[in-house]
Amino acid sequence: MTRIYVSRDMASVALGADDVARAFEAAGCEVVRTGSRGLFSIEPLVEVEQDGTRIGYGPVGPGDVAAVLDGSHAARLGDVAALPFFAGQQRFTFARCGVIDPLDMADYAAHGGWRGLDAARAMAPQAVVDAVKASGLRGRGGAGFPTGIKWQTVLDAASDAKFIVCNADEGDSGTFADRMLMEGDPLCLIEGMAIAGHAVGAYHGYIYIRSEYPFAIATMQEAIELSALRIAPFTLEVRVGAGAYVCGEETALLDSIEGKRGQVRAKPPLPALAGLFGQPTVINNVLSLAAVPFILSEGAQAYAAVGFGRSRGTMPVQLAGNVKHGGLYEIGFGITLGELVNGIGGGTASGRPVRAVQVGGPLGAYFPPSMFDLPFDYEAFAQAGGLIGHAGITVFDDTVDMAHMARFAMEFCAVESCGKCTPCRIGSTRGVEVMDRIIAARNTTPPPADPPVGPFLKKALNSRSPSRINTGPEAQTALLRDLCDTMKYGSLCALGGFTPYPVLSALDHFPEDFGAPAPVKEAAE
Repeated sequence: MTRIYVSRDMASVALGADDVARAFEAAGCEVVRTGSRGLFSIEPLVEVEQDGTRIGYGPVGPGDVAAVLDGSHAARLGDVAALPFFAGQQRFTFARCGVIDPLDMADYAAHGGWRGLDAARAMAPQAVVDAVKASGLRGRGGAGFPTGIKWQTVLDAASDAKFIVCNADEGDSGTFADRMLMEGDPLCLIEGMAIAGHAVGAYHGYIYIRSEYPFAIATMQEAIELSALRIAPFTLEVRVGAGAYVCGEETALLDSIEGKRGQVRAKPPLPALAGLFGQPTVINNVLSLAAVPFILSEGAQAYAAVGFGRSRGTMPVQLAGNVKHGGLYEIGFGITLGELVNGIGGGTASGRPVRAVQVGGPLGAYFPPSMFDLPFDYEAFAQAGGLIGHAGITVFDDTVDMAHMARFAMEFCAVESCGKCTPCRIGSTRGVEVMDRIIAARNTTPPPADPPVGPFLKKALNSRSPSRINTGPEAQTALLRDLCDTMKYGSLCALGGFTPYPVLSALDHFPEDFGAPAPVKEAAE
């Protein structure tokens, strides 16, 4: 019987993978449902096992069964792993995604699963924490905080009850790595959480997943049931969030798990000392925890040997937006932004020039092509006024209006704010109003100037009619910058604190969209 591999990933299913799988089953084939390999332009991808090699075809429709089985289909790709998009990757975390049946315990073990947990449980907890420190692993959720330091804090905390919490509240636009891993290799995440539990002395964990991920929720729940005996005495459960973006912030997430309204807590105390139910808590992103099994099975040095500067290991980069080859590309830190967008992503899907890319989700900075030599590194991006965040890259061509994108950032913050702090709650609302004035002034003919008046009358008019003064683009952009400073330094959490990144970067790099003269470009020598 011919064995066929078809993805059960949500993106693949949206493109018709279920219909394709049923068509091959009706033709008498053995169909194995895997996760997605991560290149969505070839989905639904079908792989036919031939003499130990998997020959890919994609995209494939239900009516292509006969052509695929006799090898005549025009979309024959050959060995999928040898395609340039995959051959150039360094897959540490996503090595099994698209390769194995995500809910087959034997398949997982045959591809290196559980070796990290077995190695960890043969070590003292402190030795496990030391290995994570030596690897250089930093939080993949956006902040880039050293994972080993967080674990050390929880290990040293004196408490009879400790928790491991996985932040799977993936809400950034253009990001899908967490979902792909939970749907394609859920046992890897479970193994990483069990290792964390052994390292810090925690016996129970929670995976907090947003309700918009029904496939990931169902897959994780089934994987937890299958692996319960394997990870014992550590236990796990899934908690489903209602979709509030602010619950991606760790303390708001903890409140939500406790059954409260998701609002940001003031820090200190840090969650590592007083987190879930007031107990010491490790809270890490999906990709942080899923990187741990590799570190324990292959050694900390094998992980630390890859990367750039203080950014060690690999990062699953997600290419989305107006890009030709959208998908997930796992690579060591240090690759340039231009290589990712143009070399791997293939430029825009529209064929028009790239004008801007946003890195780090809806609160990430915008970068023009003149900055494409920027290395993908936490410190390099921070120095350039941006952030890597969850490593989502959204591409825009030259038809984008950057003033409208800046307005969207303010509006997004206003809608998603938990309302606890004034700079975020009120600042974002005022930001939308300022942006509306800037856009209106840019799109209309300037009103006639006020008739000249003496200094006394001018002062009186200014004090009584604020709407008559400071309405020009320069004054409004100055007000916008001042507002961004207030939000950046006064907000309680990163929602309000990071909203200035897209606004200021759009203002700095694309001033012509705000009614100011375009920057003069130096002629190439």
